Amino acid sequence: MAAIHDLLAQVQDQALRERIEKEIDRLSKTKKFGLVFEEHMPECTPLYDVPVKRGGTVAKRSGSVSDVYEVLEIDGVQARCINRVSQNIEDILIDELVSVAQFGEAVYPYLKPIDSICNAPESNLWHALIEADNYHALQLLEYLYAGKVDCIYIDPPYNTGAKDWKYNNDYVDLSDSYRHSKWLSFMEKRLRLAKKLLNPRDSVLIVTIDEKEYLHLGCLLEEVFSDAKMQMISSAINGKGIARDSEFARVNEYIFVVRIGEASVNALSLPDEWMGNVKTSTTNQVRWGSLMRSGSGALRTDSPGCFYPIYISKDKKHFCGAGEIVPVGVDRNTVSIPDDVIALFPIHDDGVEGRWQYSRDKYLEIQKKGYVRISTQTSKGKEATLRYISEGWQKKVESGQINVLGYDEDGSVLLDDSDYTKEFVPGNQWWIPSHDATEFGSKLLTSIIGKRFSFPKSLYAVEDTLRFFVKNKKNALILDFFAGSGTTLHAVNLLNAEDNGCRRCILVTNNEVSVEEAIELEKKGLHPGDEEWDNLGIARYVTWPRTICSIRGKDINGKPLKGKYINTNRNMADGFSANAILFKLGFLDKTAVTLGRQLSELIPLLWMKAGAFGECPRLQDDQCKMLILPQNRMAILIDEKSFLEFGDEIEKHDEIETIYFVTDSEAGYREMASKYYQKYTYQLYRDYLDNFRINVRR
Repeated sequence: MAAIHDLLAQVQDQALRERIEKEIDRLSKTKKFGLVFEEHMPECTPLYDVPVKRGGTVAKRSGSVSDVYEVLEIDGVQARCINRVSQNIEDILIDELVSVAQFGEAVYPYLKPIDSICNAPESNLWHALIEADNYHALQLLEYLYAGKVDCIYIDPPYNTGAKDWKYNNDYVDLSDSYRHSKWLSFMEKRLRLAKKLLNPRDSVLIVTIDEKEYLHLGCLLEEVFSDAKMQMISSAINGKGIARDSEFARVNEYIFVVRIGEASVNALSLPDEWMGNVKTSTTNQVRWGSLMRSGSGALRTDSPGCFYPIYISKDKKHFCGAGEIVPVGVDRNTVSIPDDVIALFPIHDDGVEGRWQYSRDKYLEIQKKGYVRISTQTSKGKEATLRYISEGWQKKVESGQINVLGYDEDGSVLLDDSDYTKEFVPGNQWWIPSHDATEFGSKLLTSIIGKRFSFPKSLYAVEDTLRFFVKNKKNALILDFFAGSGTTLHAVNLLNAEDNGCRRCILVTNNEVSVEEAIELEKKGLHPGDEEWDNLGIARYVTWPRTICSIRGKDINGKPLKGKYINTNRNMADGFSANAILFKLGFLDKTAVTLGRQLSELIPLLWMKAGAFGECPRLQDDQCKMLILPQNRMAILIDEKSFLEFGDEIEKHDEIETIYFVTDSEAGYREMASKYYQKYTYQLYRDYLDNFRINVRR
């Protein structure tokens, strides 16, 4: 509809325009089912690294990047351009122009290192922050990590119209009648790319949102992730409430959890505040229950395979195996029993024949492990009863959560549960004090970098949410492509510090400045791409400083951070044993890539693709024949004539897992790669060019 109205505005005949408008209005009121929204063209992309040239598409640095021109001629420092919409011709200084890519045009990205922090030189773990439009960054990441991401956590723009940071809320103006449609189009394109990144076997997408768009977002998620399991959580983030004119005060937001494949919620050791109204046992002591089933399905006929005699010694101190299954219809009293044992059948107190919890073979298995014991505390008429610990407790014993002190005379385990804290999965209504966004979001961030960002998430709200899904994935790859203030990476570092994990986090954010700052910078004649402008953008002014400060344990002024991380004894001033690198997403000239002139620019991207192990390497010698980088677990053959020498070097380093071959010959590549079938191999630059036609695939 937005496109129709844009075209309608160009109709010169007023009467015709009014008639068309009436028909459009009538059609727009027609009842529709499901989530229906209009597609909108993605925003154009400025290509600061691509020179302005004749025939190229450009925009004014001081104008909208979507208001594009074609360069007709270049004369010295000036370009003659024609506006693609108005067809007006203008002479514009080249310094005032920037090359742009429109929808459908191929562009070729690279990662330019801007800064890094190495606080754990002995560690191979490196986090990354990519300064970029997140749409192009997602297409880049699709090439690097398709199907490999374990968890995506995003806090997208809430579309409320706030203008402090554009990625927070101001995707479209509140007065725009198509704001929901544009927001949905904006989100859909990114979510479809995100789906390609998630591990289809076991991964999770977590999206936070408020009441402005939660209904539309829920429908969109169901459409894009139709084969996944989805649940929504209501989480209180401001106990005092945020006043709304003539409305109830807002105290919560919503968290959509989309589970892919076999992903499930991990039970955690949680304080009582997580219990809410969930009716579940809070005991921390191992419970030995009756081996004879009770309740529904407790009769012999309900499970005939679970009716058999279990033998114990005459002194009731030892297990002696089990008899065969007694088929339905056969009187148990006719079964032959060895003389030196007592045979125990699953008989209820009222004499009705029941069934054991397990089949005969499974019973023998768990009894051998010590999970069944003999009890002489019985009701009248029974010689002994059998008790066991459930599979949940069995797993806790085997995982070491419950300590085994030894074994009793009957072979059952003697357990120490004094240090055990019960684990459980909470309900979907969270009212957790540490999730308060004011106290543990705004105030915490201000103490680190000063007042530079509005409404950051509570650090502990993000950490808790992540923990439910990556607790048992200590090498998880976690992505946040609406990084904002960088809370997600901070939370990942905290998780790693608490359980010695090696989870890697990739953040993506643009480098927008606030509206007020943009006005002041424009008065100085500055534009996006200028150093002073870029240094005040969110990536470099907020996200990256927070990352550096939290890792070092020092605030923006170099003073030790005060206080402790709650629920731990860890001082904030201790920082984290972690490393991180800041990249800016740039774009290369295809011809230069084809000729092999820009390998140095591509190395950071190749490092990321190889797993981002060790410090990001740099090409020191443009004339070198090969790069052998065991610390990065990768190697690059630049001159294929040196293949034999290259092979000798590879044999010296078993740690190399990824190999890149620079060759124009497909047959040559296949022959070289066949020697390394046990490693990951790629052909440069064909692999790059074929996979990075990212705008064409939009």
